[in-house]
Amino acid sequence: MARAGPRKIARYGEQFKATAVKLSSLPGVLIQDVAAALDIHPFMLSLWRKQVRDGVIVARVRSSMCRLARS
Repeated sequence: MARAGPRKIARYGEQFKATAVKLSSLPGVLIQDVAAALDIHPFMLSLWRKQVRDGVIVARVRSSMCRLARS
């Protein structure tokens, strides 16, 4: 049964999506871990990964954000 009250609906920019996909593609990193860290559902991240493969998301990833993720 659906919960009463306002739903959480967020709109994410292409830059955020591309960065999330890049982080999830790092060696040894699980999609579930990246999704939890970014407070998004793992299915959403999987959908973005497919969109990147299909060329729907083409934003460039800032290298500084990926360096932060590795530390």
